This record gives sequence, C-alpha cells and structure tokens, in this order.
Amino acid sequence: MFALIPYTLRLLITTLLWDNLPPLESPSSELQFHLRHMHGVSNNSRTIFADIPQSYSDFAESYTVKTHNILTYKPPSFSAFSDARRKSIVNGQSGLLAWDGIDMQAPNSSHRETLLTLAKMTSNAYNEPDDKEWYGLGPDWNSTFSYGWEPDSDGFRGHVFVSTDNSTVVVSIKGTSVPILAGGPTMKKDKLNDNLLFSCCCARVGPTWSTVCGCYQGGNKCDLPCVENALIEKSLFYSVGINLYNNITYMYPEANIWVIGHSLGGSLASLVGITFGAPVVAFEAPGEMMAARRLHLPLPPTTHHITHVFNTADPIPMGVCNGVISTCANAGFAMESRCHFGKLMRYDTVGKLGWRVGVQNHPISTVIENLLMEDWEKPGEKIGALGRETPELVDEDNDCPVSDV
Repeated sequence: MFALIPYTLRLLITTLLWDNLPPLESPSSELQFHLRHMHGVSNNSRTIFADIPQSYSDFAESYTVKTHNILTYKPPSFSAFSDARRKSIVNGQSGLLAWDGIDMQAPNSSHRETLLTLAKMTSNAYNEPDDKEWYGLGPDWNSTFSYGWEPDSDGFRGHVFVSTDNSTVVVSIKGTSVPILAGGPTMKKDKLNDNLLFSCCCARVGPTWSTVCGCYQGGNKCDLPCVENALIEKSLFYSVGINLYNNITYMYPEANIWVIGHSLGGSLASLVGITFGAPVVAFEAPGEMMAARRLHLPLPPTTHHITHVFNTADPIPMGVCNGVISTCANAGFAMESRCHFGKLMRYDTVGKLGWRVGVQNHPISTVIENLLMEDWEKPGEKIGALGRETPELVDEDNDCPVSDV
C-alpha cells in the first residue's frame, strides 16, 4: 500500500515521522584531527591531492571536535543513486531509491568550540598554510606542498583533515574568491558556478547582463531543461565534488566522511552531503534547494544531517541579495535562491546585536572573530535564561514545500 503513495508525499510522511522520533541517545565524545592532504582541481578537471609529510604533521597543532551520533541515510550504492538521478532527468520526476539508514558519528554543532574549529578548517580552504590568515597549524608548517594553488590552476580547492584514529575524515571546500576578500585564479570559475547554481535563469538579472548559459528565451521565459543540462557539465563544481568524495572514500574506505564549506563551498558541501548521506556543516551558504532540484538529486527521507550556520545580517544566505540594484548584482552575481536543506542555526545579529544587513557580514572571518569566540547567550542575559553556546537548530521556515524540490 505504501508503495502506491506518490514519492513526494512519501518523502513528506517519512520526514514528519522522523521529526517525531526521539534523538538518538549516545554519549558525547570527541575526535582529534590533523591536516593530511590538500586537494585541488587541475585545468583538465582532474582532482589532485598533495600529502602532508609526517615530519611536518607531527609538529602541527591538532583540531578537537566534539561528536554525537545521528541517523543519516545513504544510497545503497553510487551507481544506484546515479541510475535514479538519470531516470529523473529523463522522466522529469524524482526517481525512487531505497535509502539505507546509518547510525554514525557527526559533529556536535550545538557545541561552540566544535563550530569554531570547523569554521577555522573552513576558512583555511581559502589559504595556503604559510598565509597570515591560516588558522592554528603552528609555526613549523611547510608550504611547498601546495597543489591546487598554482597561478594557472582552475577549480575548487580545500583541505582534507583526518582524525588521529583514522575513523573520520573532514573535507573542506573553498567558497567564492572575490577581489575584495581573497581574489585568486579561481574567481572566474567560482563566479560561473555561483551564477549557474543560484540564479533563476543563467544570471539574467537585467537587459544589460550577459548570461552564463544560453537558456534565456526572452519575455521572462527560461528553458529549464537547458539550465539543467548546463549544471551537469563535468567541469562544474558539483560533478567535481562527487569525484572528490569518491576519491576520499577510496583512500579511506572505513572512515566516516564529513563535508564542510563556506558560501559557495557550503552549498556544494550540502549537495555532496545529500548525495552520499555525509554529515555537513555549511557556513553562510546560499540556499541550495533550487540547485538540487535542477540537478535532479534523489532526496533522502531526511536531510537533518546537514547544518547551515549563518547570521541574519548576511543577505546571501538570507536570500535577499538580489535585484538589479543589490550589492551582489553590482558585483555581477545573481544570488536568487533562498531555501536550504537540513537544520538552520541562525545568529540573529540584526535583532540582538543591531548589525546592519550587508555583504560585509558574509566572510567566514566574521563568523569566527565576531560570533564564535564566545557563547551566544550567557546565563542571566534574559530573565530565566540558562544560556546557550549556540543558537537553537530550527527547520527552514520559508515557503519551501517538499513538492517543489
């Protein structure tokens, strides 16, 4: 009988049932991580890795992350996921997939120091280890193993951290490089991916804009299948991220894999997490629901293994940095998506701290230096308040029905 219910309704029922389940009871524990690899993408879209020599890793400061157990859903195989996605593309509807429920360790995002550590790992995706912006790896770090940071490189970058017991791998993905923040040779490719993933139609914001794909048909009409085909080019970042994840699973077949990222990197981390059921922590990321729908990703029964952390004074994750006179549009970015998967941790920097909304509140350094260095609420700040290390995790409250994704 259950098999006769339409897929989107089944997904909604399963999600509602999941919401009413008690949390898994497991003692909080912690993991120690060291940087093991650097990853990047060459001009021919191949994922390349650089190992960090043990002689240098021994001197590097470790990262401590508190964990807890969660229930996440993984596809039975990547080939099964790909087949369901392919049928969805051909048939124009979500493909069925038998997801496997897995009990696994994930980062405890309600612990402020854990979020701070993951944010520092995320920030380091923008930098080489000898840059002044690099966080916490100690003075003896050697920067000669910098694959993916060559002047002619083109593609997303990041680092691979591995726990000392080899049980857990953290993959960080760099977000968009822009001249006023980081710059660098990946700016052009970053911007292309932003405008494909987060715009309604190929970044057609106004009549003076040059679109990033040929799908705009005039008169506010867009060829949606054309947009979907533009998103699945092998050189674009979702496809590269899938290849990266598969490489990591080959290198560490028995390990749990977490994916983290900031901005574009956070949205890509979420899309990879949806694909493989990997725990995700994304910082200040644009809404990725629209991109997942256009990529025809089969959706698991729940996406609560994904955590989005952002502040209300950042217009990009809030979905309000759009329109022809917006700061994003003035910089050439069409950021028109607004809905996220998973759980949201919103820092109300507008209401509580009086911040003005603006893209100056988007950098990961703002999260690290101005939000995560101390608890969000101290005991006694409000009458009867017990204090909170971080804001409460909530569901997306925008009008984002399951049937639309």
